[in-house]
Amino acid sequence: MRETHSVKDKIKQLSIILIPILVTQLGMFAMNFFDTIMSGKYSPIDLAGVAIGSSLWVPVFTGLSGILLAVTPIVAQLIGGGNKKDVPHTVLQGVYAAIALSLFVMIIGAFVLNPILNGMNIETQVRTVAKDYLIALSFGMIPLFIYNVLRSFIDALGMTRVTMFITLLSLPINVVFNYLLIFGKLGFPALGGVGAGYASAITYWVITLIAFWVVHTKRPFNQYFIFKTIHKPDLSKWKELFQIGVPIGLSIFFEVSIFSAVTLLMSNYDTVVIAAHQAAINFASFLYMIPLSISMALTIVVGFEVGAKRLRDAKIYSWMGVSFALLLAVIYGVILLVFRSEISYLYSDDAYVLELTAHFLLYAVFFQLSDAIQAPVQGALRGYKDVNITFMMALISYWVIGLPLGYVLANYTAFGPYGYWLGLTSGLTAGAITLSARLLFIQNKYRKQYSLIKQ
Repeated sequence: MRETHSVKDKIKQLSIILIPILVTQLGMFAMNFFDTIMSGKYSPIDLAGVAIGSSLWVPVFTGLSGILLAVTPIVAQLIGGGNKKDVPHTVLQGVYAAIALSLFVMIIGAFVLNPILNGMNIETQVRTVAKDYLIALSFGMIPLFIYNVLRSFIDALGMTRVTMFITLLSLPINVVFNYLLIFGKLGFPALGGVGAGYASAITYWVITLIAFWVVHTKRPFNQYFIFKTIHKPDLSKWKELFQIGVPIGLSIFFEVSIFSAVTLLMSNYDTVVIAAHQAAINFASFLYMIPLSISMALTIVVGFEVGAKRLRDAKIYSWMGVSFALLLAVIYGVILLVFRSEISYLYSDDAYVLELTAHFLLYAVFFQLSDAIQAPVQGALRGYKDVNITFMMALISYWVIGLPLGYVLANYTAFGPYGYWLGLTSGLTAGAITLSARLLFIQNKYRKQYSLIKQ
């Protein structure tokens, strides 16, 4: 990355960083996307089972991966401030933390998975698919978390195209193994939705091995000698990672888990409603990769500019990203509104599932607009390393406002299951407003601090 002097240069630099991140995020999400649609083609029971399994896995994965995202602003500010010698130690400790978090999740999961699934009002076959899908995914958990650390390091250097190519290489592997293991081709057993879990685990190992090879052998990454000296775990560095990463992870967890909580609450409805809801959420989450990618790009460029004490540039980048995300949200919101029935055909051939999915997608149009504001704003705040208050705002917006309101609308009004989606929209809107106010406050605070230092 480099210093920019005009809005045109900033748009160019942001685009150079953003586009590969977007392709990477879409590619990573495409694994879950293909899991869902290919499982749905196998049977509605497998679609519902993968939906329940994903609703438990995705918030855990994204929340803990959010903790590891602390590597990005730390490394970006180190490079922006000219302290490159401290980068290898930070990345290596991030890898250790990733392994520890993976083992922690697997141990806890072994104890709580059965009680959680047994407590849900779902069909026995759906419960079995969900459990076996999660067990299959767990075989790829350690490499997936390590990959997130290596990716954060690569992205923090502004070399986001590298992770894009890694992800694009992995996609065909995921689709091929999905085809073989879900439908039982070329002598493989037909595992249904469970096969999608094993296919994803295999893919996670592949992308991690590729990322390790790139970091170890290719410029400019090998100039940092990340794995040349293997240090012991450093708890003081873990503390720094967790002080920044835990609030980031919790913020992401509270946002993502509210969608999963709604899916779990949907278990009171029949399998067809669960399948339609999951299909709609899956496509809406696919679109969410756009503001999420802008958010990740803003963390890099804002962190770089703050590290170099160029606060005006950091502010311009922040609001440029928000504006771009909002413009795109309006465009794909119109597309979703017009083509929601056609989109439903991606997920099922069942007439009732298609009808319900199209209705759910209508509500998705509205919360995409709020997502387009709150996600980039959070990314900018992370670039400033402002994470604690952001976490509290996310908690209140999603769990104190969004979910309770959705529950009331779903259970005590005529909206039925659609009430949850109205609640989600309300929570996201509250988050967009409060987080935007926080960003304005932080930018003003930094401006005053540096003005005093110059005096």
